[in-house]
Amino acid sequence: MNFTRWSARLPGTQRRAAARTDHTSAPDRQAETPNAVPAARGEQLTDEHTPVPAVDELPVREVLDRVPALVALVHGPDHRVAYINDAYVTAFGVRPLGEPTRESLPELDELGLLPLLDQVLRSRKPRTLKSRKAPDGRSYTFTCTPVTEGENAGVLVFATDVTDHAEAAERLRASERRQRETAVTLQRSLLPQELEEPDDLRIAATYQPGGTEAAVGGDWYDVITLGGGRTALVIGDVMGRGVRAAAVMGQLRTAVRAYARLDLPPHEVLQLLDGLATEIDANQIATCVYAIHDPNEGRLVYASAGHLPILVRDESGVVLRADEPTGPPLGTGGWMHASGSVPLGPGSTAVLYTDGLVERRNEDLDEGIAALERALSGATGTPQVVCDRLVRSAGVTADHDDDVAVLVLQHPARTGPDSDLFRNAALELLGGIEAAPRARAFASGVLTSWRFPTELHDLGVLAASELVANSLQHGTPPMRLRLRRTDRRLIIEVTDGDDHLPRRRRAEPGDESGRGIAIVATIASNWGSRRTPGGGKAVWCEFVLPKSST
Repeated sequence: MNFTRWSARLPGTQRRAAARTDHTSAPDRQAETPNAVPAARGEQLTDEHTPVPAVDELPVREVLDRVPALVALVHGPDHRVAYINDAYVTAFGVRPLGEPTRESLPELDELGLLPLLDQVLRSRKPRTLKSRKAPDGRSYTFTCTPVTEGENAGVLVFATDVTDHAEAAERLRASERRQRETAVTLQRSLLPQELEEPDDLRIAATYQPGGTEAAVGGDWYDVITLGGGRTALVIGDVMGRGVRAAAVMGQLRTAVRAYARLDLPPHEVLQLLDGLATEIDANQIATCVYAIHDPNEGRLVYASAGHLPILVRDESGVVLRADEPTGPPLGTGGWMHASGSVPLGPGSTAVLYTDGLVERRNEDLDEGIAALERALSGATGTPQVVCDRLVRSAGVTADHDDDVAVLVLQHPARTGPDSDLFRNAALELLGGIEAAPRARAFASGVLTSWRFPTELHDLGVLAASELVANSLQHGTPPMRLRLRRTDRRLIIEVTDGDDHLPRRRRAEPGDESGRGIAIVATIASNWGSRRTPGGGKAVWCEFVLPKSST
């Protein structure tokens, strides 16, 4: 093989030859100019120094043999090997010349380079294959350049060792994977390991972190039983990604559980969270929806801090979007949040979710929510089935580019024998000396009709009597006694028009009052109080039912 003949087509040869022609013609032009000062380059070209040889005069084989990169020259449609340099021999050993590349250079075949050679030979355009690990354990970037001379056509394969860069990139990827695994582990550990199970709701939730290329975010959800048959539901999303977002999420979730125990209205809980989010990190914001379900009201009362709207599907399949009211995200400060409500009667299903379920880069956010509405309208089955179906319909996969959290709750429509386990009874109390006897008689009759055992019947009547007496002494009309049974507990609640909440205290022997709440707290499984919308309060207690009574 005559390498001088091929050198005319090597990359850069023609460019350097043109530049050399310009330099050699420059002295002639300078000589034509009177008093011209010779160029520095021209001064060096004297008889005292050996002239620098031109590229065409250099022995091509000697140059290629000394190149540290791997060089191979192949020609023809079957890519017969015409030349390999010393670096190639050092890396892969001696290879026979004149044989097809598939047989003579099997390492290129293993790297999938042969189709690239065909493409370069056919298109006459150079191609590059970045960072491929060769059989010798090192990584190379291959550049294939077409070389032609007359009817002969070939490809010059130039392989640069990029092992150090590849190893550094792999170390970086490994570090990012470890950081992501740490964030995912932290995220999952901060989410509820098991959801609380309210009496009147059936709930399922799912969380899926973003794909391997996306750092985990700060999505979270929670279910909190408030007592008295009421349930708080929360879902949120901390802006940002990584361990920091997960840590902020954990603090907010813990704070939500603490504030929920105060049994405050949803907008007041968000008001407290807003101030806390600013204290945690002034540069971190989060969206959140906090909702409370009261089976006696058949509604979902909620407040939203910049979060996506709750979707509710009624028993007939019609989906309602709870858009208003919505305040700014947590951490922005200076805003008074407000509560709204949406019907959630028997047979209804509600969905709370984060933006990873509906937001796509090439679509408007409202289009994603509308698609979720359509999927929810046809979704039936258990909450977990609905949850999985919504995630699939949104196209969420393991390599999804954002975190996804979904919380699905159903208020079952109970019929048949199951309906006998969920009952309500209420009595309006006008006050006066006859209120307490009426309340005791009403409670006794209801508990007898519910076929409770004698001991539980007597405890229920006593609790109802003490709560009514407390309301008569410290509250104001209107008053109401409400009894409710579920498949797990008996709930007794008294409401009145005074918003002063009772507290348990130690009554001295001479005191004529102060023992009612203490008695209730002693005999009941749990008790509590809260302010009601529009003024007034509700005081409740509950008894866990023995299995025989259910």
